[in-house]
Amino acid sequence: MHGAHEVLQAIAIVLCVAAVTTVLFQKLRQPVVLGYILAGLVVGPYLPIPLVANSEVVTTLSELGVILLMFSLGLEFSLRKLFAVGFTAGLTAVIQCAIMIWLGFVVGRAFGWTSRESIFTGALIAISSTTIIAKAFDEQGIKGRLRELVVGVLIVEDLIAVVLMATLTAISNGAGLSMGALALTTGRLVAFLVGLVVVGLFIIPRAVRAVVRLNRPETTLVASVGICFAVALLALSFGYSVALGAFLAGSLVAESGEEKVVEHLVQPVRDMFAAIFFVSVGMLIDPALVAKYWAAILVLTVVVILGKILGVTLGAFLTGNGTRTSVQAGMSLAQIGEFSFIIAGLGLSLKATGEFLYPVAVAVSAITTLTTPMLIKVSGPVASWVDRKLPKPLQTFATLYGTWVEQLREAPPSKTRGAVVRRTVVLLLVDAAVLVLLVIGTSLAAGKVSAFVEERTGLSRELANYLIIAADTVLAAPFIVGIFTLARRLGTLLAEAALPPRTDGKVDLAAAPRKLLIVTLRVVTILLIGVPVVAITQPFLRGATGPLIILALLVSLGVAFWRGATNLHGHVRAGAQVVVAALAAQSHSKEPGAEEHALDDVPKLLPGLGEPVPVRLEDKSPAVGRTLAQLNLRGLTGATVLAIQRGEESVSVPTAQEVLRAGDVLALTGTHEAVEAAKGLLTGDTPQPPIHGEPAGAHA
Repeated sequence: MHGAHEVLQAIAIVLCVAAVTTVLFQKLRQPVVLGYILAGLVVGPYLPIPLVANSEVVTTLSELGVILLMFSLGLEFSLRKLFAVGFTAGLTAVIQCAIMIWLGFVVGRAFGWTSRESIFTGALIAISSTTIIAKAFDEQGIKGRLRELVVGVLIVEDLIAVVLMATLTAISNGAGLSMGALALTTGRLVAFLVGLVVVGLFIIPRAVRAVVRLNRPETTLVASVGICFAVALLALSFGYSVALGAFLAGSLVAESGEEKVVEHLVQPVRDMFAAIFFVSVGMLIDPALVAKYWAAILVLTVVVILGKILGVTLGAFLTGNGTRTSVQAGMSLAQIGEFSFIIAGLGLSLKATGEFLYPVAVAVSAITTLTTPMLIKVSGPVASWVDRKLPKPLQTFATLYGTWVEQLREAPPSKTRGAVVRRTVVLLLVDAAVLVLLVIGTSLAAGKVSAFVEERTGLSRELANYLIIAADTVLAAPFIVGIFTLARRLGTLLAEAALPPRTDGKVDLAAAPRKLLIVTLRVVTILLIGVPVVAITQPFLRGATGPLIILALLVSLGVAFWRGATNLHGHVRAGAQVVVAALAAQSHSKEPGAEEHALDDVPKLLPGLGEPVPVRLEDKSPAVGRTLAQLNLRGLTGATVLAIQRGEESVSVPTAQEVLRAGDVLALTGTHEAVEAAKGLLTGDTPQPPIHGEPAGAHA
């Protein structure tokens, strides 16, 4: 137990030093999180400065900061929002975590660490820091779709972390990769979440509404924080993180409809304890250990930043979030945090890793905590730059892919198609599971089998090993082919749901978009199945067999994708002529409302171009006199201009240097959200999205 004076002394030292550093960083216009980390370095035990705070006391208090930060995050992210982005966030998190686990394992083996140490390395760099991102987003005012997507990915990552820790414990205790134990762990987690949500929805929203009706702010604050800590403690008692419990508590309170009142009251308390949390992170930085393991820390830091940016961006884009939001999400999630400490500590307590891994994890976390606010700040301009540098076919694809995913989500349900899709997914999972078991089983039994073959046949041990590998390859080939075939079948089913083929014998004008969508969905399926399979089996394989197979499949699909994207670009250019003709026809029409409905028939004539919307530029439009390049319309909103009608003149697929004039009618296409954002930018009805690095979440 800590004495009262010891706690008071720790709080006084931490908050006073943090106050000075944060004022300094505010003056320098830098994120205050960096000031808190610097304060932690100052009051930590590793610098010869006579201002040392008791690290145990600070760590205990910092736990309250994590709980209150997660509770506040849950307040603005109700269960309805979580379910809305759950599918997208889940796929993105699975792709990202699988890639990072594999990369971490490869790096660990490259440094000569044991297989267990390498597996733990992959696990600890796979999970991003919810606490750090929550604070950085609050500081920079990131809202809207970007925030919802990132928080959704973080919640799914936390659930993955729970399963990872159970699996790592089994491996470290010698229980191995038992599919039964893994299924039991996952089932317990799902049962806990469902039970908590169902019971919580009956009790917490009603209780919060009753307390708020008393109109006593202090009572509302005490009751809300009490609910937060109670649910966090409940999660901890079931073996899950307090962060997960606090987030669910916030989401349940948000269902009451009084989240704004509660958030306003909790914010000052949250900010104080959040400051202590970030100071505690700074206190863990030991300059001597950083110097000793600088090479591993540097490599892992680069892998975390680049790997997470790539993995999250890829996953977010393939699930239909557009270039800008995907890049911003990737750059927001490029760090590790509290779960990394837990996983590294788990390896230490189980004696599965050396003592070096914990300080390495802390150092990588501290460095990526420093870089996160800066990456978030520049993510908008970087996303715009990426969009500008994409080849024309990819720019066209990036715009239309979002509309296809949107159409797929809005496609009318079909019992027959749904049943076939579910059966195909089950077969994919079965093939993947059998493949994993085959590889692991062969690897574990290879020594005994080769000795048996050597004894019975007289063949050398090396030749026997080659024969076992050949036999394993022959046995695995049908399942690899099966995954590839099923991926194509699934892609075709989903693509035809989004862009139905014509059945009347007429020319199928959706053929080019549908073909490209099929290839893209195959890529998504292979990534979702193949990357986790490679991540799981890599410790049991020699060399880079698994990654090379995935790479070969993706390269072959990449060639087909590029051809499809090129054909799509030509399809869009031809379609733009139809849009021009429709705009020209309405310009001569005397009927009221003709302009508004000028493009209503285009989706029927040209499926795959989305639902083009006409927008007229008035004299006061902020877009008048500016080029499309200066507006950066596609980079900022995700919508693109198919055509421009200018009096008697028409422009099909305008170039970036096209100057917009008053009276121009622009045909915009993209997702509904992207088109609405573009209309606001063109007409001045909503604030222009920031360009020079300010928060852009609400417009992404």
